[in-house]
Amino acid sequence: MARPRLFDEDRALEAAMRTFWANGYEATSTQDLCEATGLGRSSIYNTFSSKHDLFIRALVRYVETTTANQLEILDDAGHSELERIRALFGVVVDSELENQRDGRSVGCLTVNTVVELAGRDAEAAQVLDRDAERRLNSLRMVIEAGQRSGSITSTRDAAALAAYVNAVIGGMRIASQAGAGQAVLSSIAEAAMDALTC
Repeated sequence: MARPRLFDEDRALEAAMRTFWANGYEATSTQDLCEATGLGRSSIYNTFSSKHDLFIRALVRYVETTTANQLEILDDAGHSELERIRALFGVVVDSELENQRDGRSVGCLTVNTVVELAGRDAEAAQVLDRDAERRLNSLRMVIEAGQRSGSITSTRDAAALAAYVNAVIGGMRIASQAGAGQAVLSSIAEAAMDALTC
């Protein structure tokens, strides 16, 4: 008869996600994961099979939560399309400031993983590609609707504008890791908003 698990797997996954987010995949040791989750090595490996499996599950958890929040903002029909994108930038600025320690943010686990692993980890790349497709499609649809309604006046291709907004958000997260504060992040967001209305 199998012994019942005596820990909250969801809480352990959340703790592991935050550890990978702060340190990156390579720099996170099994000991770091044990300390963060409160689990022994055998419990980690019995539950998650490997550090890589735990990382992929943590990455999936992160993108599902983060992307769901972004899509909720972009789907808010109570605001114009331009206001939705402005609200998305506002959430990015706020989240970066909330995640700053000693003047530097931990950034975004998705962006961090793209930089660290996407070119050499097929499973992580697949998670990231699916997530990017969801976010880009949502941005493109909002921009197209904004171009039809007139709230977004740029005549550039909506897919190109969506890719631009997505790249700006990634750049804001990296800038925050480098120590950019609220004024700088907000000015980047405003410049991107100008690009949607030129």
